[in-house]
Amino acid sequence: MQYTIVTGMSGSGKTRVIRFLEDMGYFCIDNMPPVLIPKFSEMLSSVNGSFNNVALVIDIRVGDMINELIKQMEDLKSKGYDCTLLYLDASDETLVKRYKETRRSHPLENEGGGLLDAIKRERKMLKSLFDDADYVIDTSNMTAAQLLTRLKEIYAPASTGQALKVNVMAFGYKYGMPLDADLVFDVRCFPNPFYIDELKRRTGNDKEVQDYVMSFPTAVKFMEKLQDLMSFMIPLYIEEGKISLTIAIGCTGGKHRSVTMTNKLADYLKSKDYEVSITYRDLGKE
Repeated sequence: MQYTIVTGMSGSGKTRVIRFLEDMGYFCIDNMPPVLIPKFSEMLSSVNGSFNNVALVIDIRVGDMINELIKQMEDLKSKGYDCTLLYLDASDETLVKRYKETRRSHPLENEGGGLLDAIKRERKMLKSLFDDADYVIDTSNMTAAQLLTRLKEIYAPASTGQALKVNVMAFGYKYGMPLDADLVFDVRCFPNPFYIDELKRRTGNDKEVQDYVMSFPTAVKFMEKLQDLMSFMIPLYIEEGKISLTIAIGCTGGKHRSVTMTNKLADYLKSKDYEVSITYRDLGKE
């Protein structure tokens, strides 16, 4: 089991980081007191490896208990757990600007002295964690996509191991457009096996239907162009920081042409080492 402890300056982006890690397959908890870590790790160890990657946000909100964090991390390591400390930082100027924009109060601001004084006191309180951190990310000039890219460089191999999850979906237009699709392609322009008696009751999962659909040069050309388009676009989505992509391919009923094309595209993407799942949304509907 791997533990990632996320700490650092308030307003530096820890909430965004924990959301990214959750999308990457981590079991995440925000604002956990360090004294609870031993019992928490014992509980997770009792559920037979269901939680292989865990991320905990522990910061100044726990008050003086933050001083226990390094001790608790050393205890985890002594028990054989892989435990890393990720520290999120940002310049004082950036933090002041972010708090002014969000109109939220700093956790230490109610102690008096104003926002900038609270930031300086927090930085001093977290100095030992900054010094002991395995990774430090300064988010002062980072976009969300750049932050995600950096997190993937550090943690993606320990999570699902994939930069982007692709779901290829076959659907039928007569049952409505898929609301969760990122890209939609219409293959109703190709001859419909539904009107061939021996193919009507079969689906695009059957070789006979696949052979019929792909017997037309225009269908073959379409698939070639679709594969080429995906080869161009998917790396751009990854670079932009997208976690998942749904490609929907539709025909009239979602049983013949769309299923055939979905299978062909999914096989191609798998051959390119993408993590691919297939959904036949309307298969089985009358």
